[in-house]
Amino acid sequence: MTEPWIGWISEQEAVGELRAAYEKWLAANPEREEVPDILKCFSQRPDILKAMLAVTYPLQFADGHLDRQTKEAIATYVSGLNRCDY
Repeated sequence: MTEPWIGWISEQEAVGELRAAYEKWLAANPEREEVPDILKCFSQRPDILKAMLAVTYPLQFADGHLDRQTKEAIATYVSGLNRCDY
């Protein structure tokens, strides 16, 4: 993986509002050991990170016309097409 262009804050470095946002995400995703890099892109602005999660999680991960597994498969396929590490 190449170095990110956007400087982000790791879980170990996070404090305050960002630490709380990371901890909340990790608690909701116990199968994950760390916050995904795509979310860390917003770490310089914890207010934006929280807003992004509030909007995108219900769209991406709640069952609707498509279940979460199908949405994840589509996202993985698109990332592959875009040659995206995320």
